[in-house]
Amino acid sequence: MKKTGLKLSEIDPRGPNDIDRDAIEKEAKADLKRLDALCYRMYAEDRHALLVILQGIDASGKNGTTKHLAQGINPDGLQVYSFKKPSELEIEHDYLWRVHQGTPHRGNVSIFNRSHYEEVIVTKIHPEILSAQHLPESILNDPDIFEKRYRHINDFERMLAENGIVVVKFLLHISKEEQLERLRERLEDPKKQWKFSQDDLEKRKYWDSYMKAFEEMIEATNTPYAPWHVIPADRKWYRNWMIGRILVEQLESLKMEFPTIDNHKVTLEQLSNA
Repeated sequence: MKKTGLKLSEIDPRGPNDIDRDAIEKEAKADLKRLDALCYRMYAEDRHALLVILQGIDASGKNGTTKHLAQGINPDGLQVYSFKKPSELEIEHDYLWRVHQGTPHRGNVSIFNRSHYEEVIVTKIHPEILSAQHLPESILNDPDIFEKRYRHINDFERMLAENGIVVVKFLLHISKEEQLERLRERLEDPKKQWKFSQDDLEKRKYWDSYMKAFEEMIEATNTPYAPWHVIPADRKWYRNWMIGRILVEQLESLKMEFPTIDNHKVTLEQLSNA
């Protein structure tokens, strides 16, 4: 596996300065139309599926990204999963059990708003969450527990990729200042207050720990079959364009084809006699 040496502090969360917003937004709309056509072809071909994984600190734009992508995907073939605190039933299984159930059917798209990567981010920073997972003491006290979880995740994603599921992972990278502005907006807007949680403020105290955990996560799980893309996300319009463009390029690389009449063993003569 190629080491990234990633340092989030060296990536500008606003993206390039010398870009034309109007031009980018036009391209983003065109990409959504292309994405819709590609997803329709994928649905018809019924051989591949697309799994989009969105990770990022609170208020980084996971919901906004999902809303944007949903404009370019037929809802009949789209499932969105938001992985929150696991239920008691989920805790009684391995941590990938609930995630596997959300992977897409052939021809379909699944978007994970947070994912199995919470198990190597949040649990690393807040070990009390890990302690509540009913694991044997030998596992909880294992100094290599997260290295093993990285391996589990890589094996899981490799299995998905080798079964026709395209796995594309996005880390939404925002600045601490932008996060504060978005949290303030949630408090000031009555329509967004439901999004606010006191826990969001508590987690800001661990900002540096989260950035380090993100870097370690990418270093350990950035693979050719399930690559990570760090998306500068302070500017929502740039974030949307970049993610849409990457997904279009990924799906175009599959060289998908619509099934032909011969594939369905249907002839015009049979249709006339029906």
